[in-house]
Amino acid sequence: MSPLEPKYRILTQSELQELEKEFVDFLVVNGITADQWVKIKEEDKSKAEDMITLFSDVVLEGVLRQVKFLEIRTKDDVKTFQCLDDKMVLVGMMTADPSADFCDDQFLSQSLAKPPKGIKVYTTEKAYNSDRQEELFQMINNGCEIADGRLFKALSLAMASK
Repeated sequence: MSPLEPKYRILTQSELQELEKEFVDFLVVNGITADQWVKIKEEDKSKAEDMITLFSDVVLEGVLRQVKFLEIRTKDDVKTFQCLDDKMVLVGMMTADPSADFCDDQFLSQSLAKPPKGIKVYTTEKAYNSDRQEELFQMINNGCEIADGRLFKALSLAMASK
């Protein structure tokens, strides 16, 4: 029997260690005692790997369901996303000015307070192409970070004041 393919990814060893209590609860819910788990790890490595894969998917699905905002910043562009149930709303800011650096927090703060000439604030929205959580996972894999929404709100205000 081939190993189970993860929907997202398998948690790292350190992530699994941090979630040890949750993993034990997961095993119990699936009818596996501590002694049975030790036996499975020793005698059926494929089944043990499948249980870790299933647990990883459960954990990551739970995290992704909670994501409300994502953001990604480069030197000349910042994109913030509000992740609603049925669509994403993007608010961004970009410039062609070579001296700009949106990765610099001070420059970003100044640009939000009083956007310099040549900075464009923009917005758009789109429905998810596939499963919401899978799409958010791909965005995170491509460099987006889970955010608290402050930058999204600040950019939305900067756009409203234009």
